[in-house]
Amino acid sequence: MGKIIFYEERNFQGRSYECMSDCSDMSSYLSRCQSCRVESGCFMVYERPNFMGMQFFLRRGEYHDMQRMMSMGMMFDNIRSCRMIPFHRGQFRMRIYERENFGGQMNELMDDCDNIMERYRMNDCMSCNVMDGHWLMYEQPQYRGRSGRPSRCRTGIRSYGSGPSCCHSRPSARAFDHQSSPSHRFSS
Repeated sequence: MGKIIFYEERNFQGRSYECMSDCSDMSSYLSRCQSCRVESGCFMVYERPNFMGMQFFLRRGEYHDMQRMMSMGMMFDNIRSCRMIPFHRGQFRMRIYERENFGGQMNELMDDCDNIMERYRMNDCMSCNVMDGHWLMYEQPQYRGRSGRPSRCRTGIRSYGSGPSCCHSRPSARAFDHQSSPSHRFSS
């Protein structure tokens, strides 16, 4: 079970809202969110209600200032919704495709990939199919740039420009990363 506490002001000041599951709209609890503390688990936070807009992955830790989080790669200055990333035990599997609608070259990932262009000689990754586990896709190699969490079955990865560069299964699409345990390392 995860737990995250959001605060209206920087440095954990002002009104707070404690969350232990998904929250589709925080505006009824807080007028804004300028800091947060993840006490357990992992969460994906979003810039707009209903899990829309830019997203950013948070693991256990203290995030005392949204401006500082922006320097770590978060592309927005206010959190409006969040999703808890469930703990996953077992294997991690995802298929990535060079073209939309699961077309073109296909490769199966079972572990992190810091650069799909180098490892699989793919120019683009335009669709994917998550079969097991939770994954993050990154815009740039080496787990850099914008990141996003693909759904169970997804096609048309347009939000990454030409496609993702790496994957992180402990959270990555020029890089991919699988998300395993709350204590797993993630690039920040």
